[in-house]
Amino acid sequence: MHISAERIAQIEARRDEVQAAMTRADLAPEAFVRLSKEYAEIEPVARAAHEVRRLRQELAALDVMAGGGNDPDADPLMREMAQEEMQLIRSQLPDAERALALQLLPRDAADARPAMLEIRAGTGGDEAALFAGDLFRMYQRYADAQGWKMELLSANASEQGGFKEVVASVNGTGVFAKLKFESGVHRVQRVPATESGGRIHTSAATVAILPEPEEVDVQIADSDLKIDIYRASGAGGQHVNTTDSAVRITHLPSGIVVTQQDERSQHKNKAKAMQVLRARIYEAERERTHSEQAGARKAMVGSGDRSERIRTYNFPQGRVTDHRINLTLHRLPEILEGPGLSEVINALVAEDEAARLAQLDGVN
Repeated sequence: MHISAERIAQIEARRDEVQAAMTRADLAPEAFVRLSKEYAEIEPVARAAHEVRRLRQELAALDVMAGGGNDPDADPLMREMAQEEMQLIRSQLPDAERALALQLLPRDAADARPAMLEIRAGTGGDEAALFAGDLFRMYQRYADAQGWKMELLSANASEQGGFKEVVASVNGTGVFAKLKFESGVHRVQRVPATESGGRIHTSAATVAILPEPEEVDVQIADSDLKIDIYRASGAGGQHVNTTDSAVRITHLPSGIVVTQQDERSQHKNKAKAMQVLRARIYEAERERTHSEQAGARKAMVGSGDRSERIRTYNFPQGRVTDHRINLTLHRLPEILEGPGLSEVINALVAEDEAARLAQLDGVN
């Protein structure tokens, strides 16, 4: 993707305009907030544009020196040095141009948002629940390594360990941008602890990553909600069977139902249920928009469909395979420990960027 000198000049000029506007003494507070946001978005683009412009200018100047023109007194040593420097810059320029092209790719508006992580045990019974627990711990450790904060919202634990379902909120820089490719069916192949014959079982868990909206992004009318209060069931102490603290919220227009009973307080359960509900409504609207933009969706890594089998964790072979990009790593323990997951996620992000760049270049 070639970016013209005119486009580069426009980018740098706009950055300078925004920067100058922010220093005006009569600037209204809301205007300052708007300009600050624009500056934060355009500054890294302008920095990448400046680097491309600098390298191109240096290359043009060195080309003149290396050619020597018609000057019979041109220093051969200077020409040789210029040619060597040109080789270096020619090796740097494609990377700089690619970095700028990536900065200019259309951004998913949700990339900078926190995310809702939902994991549900699928086929495989108790083993699937144990695997769901393994996945949750993997994401916990990955979040810790990224400096993110994870808050458990609800959990339906299995008697044998792990989770039938677990929901958590993940906050930090670039959370959704990195985790969004984790949505789908994760499959595990291993010998369960209860298997006396040593046979390998296949189980699955479904992961959903939803961008968390601000309250202003999703308007929910009270008249659209049906709220039921009931007594919580399951483990949790004496309050479980004596206090009407559990909450079930039904969003009537969409039919989405959220239940929450982990907290002792009815108000806390309602607040957490509303947080999950907003995320699910927001994601439903995003999916509707994406379905209307079929062309853009073809450029994504995978379909984003939660029913799509995206990854296999094979314990006997110690390998993890991501089926969308045909990536196989024989580092299963490190990946399940969390930090090793970075290699998989970085590969998915890189593949998505390459696909979108190719689409911009008109390459199918």
